Amino acid sequence: MAMAVKTKVSKIIAVLHELYPNPTCALFHHNAFELLVATILSAQANDKTINTVTPELFAKFPTPAAMAAAPLAEIEHLVSRVNFFHNKSKNISAMSKALVEKYHGEVPQSIEALIKLPGVARKTANVVLGTVWDIKSGIVVDTHVMRLSQLLGLSTASEAPKIERDLMAIVPQDDWILFSNLLIYHGRQICIARRPLCKNCGLNKLCPSAFRAVPF
Repeated sequence: MAMAVKTKVSKIIAVLHELYPNPTCALFHHNAFELLVATILSAQANDKTINTVTPELFAKFPTPAAMAAAPLAEIEHLVSRVNFFHNKSKNISAMSKALVEKYHGEVPQSIEALIKLPGVARKTANVVLGTVWDIKSGIVVDTHVMRLSQLLGLSTASEAPKIERDLMAIVPQDDWILFSNLLIYHGRQICIARRPLCKNCGLNKLCPSAFRAVPF
């Protein structure tokens, strides 16, 4: 059974990689700190919206030290178009201060250190580690990965940590970063929530949910 699932995963990766040869992180960034901030902001928010607010934010506060010294009200003003901007601004400020105080202004390169920073959970840590340093610490489970993993029959869990564990058991570690990026691309373009384009989907023969009502 486990081997059959792993074979299915290999086929899914092959099909999606042909459709999306160069899947990359959609959040604009120039370094690990900028991606860390952008990913914190992206929770329950549209990446396009994040990309419209971060250029000015990073222009004014380009480093952890600058962000740590920034007035909270100014950070809030710059990201006010983002969902839950009050809490996210507090986390960005506190996270920046922690980087300055504990890591000499550098973003740590371990998931254990990253998840101890304010506002940083496993998803955010995995995004930064995988995108910036190609460190395969886990699998990014955002709303697209969560939804598609369930639809494809790769996990029956409903919580991100459990889905990540299920996926890590069946996806080769070398493909952890690629796999999440591929599902995110596919979730945005074809397997769209509430209106999946099953007729146009290259995975419809591998997907047990193809052409059925989708409860999302």
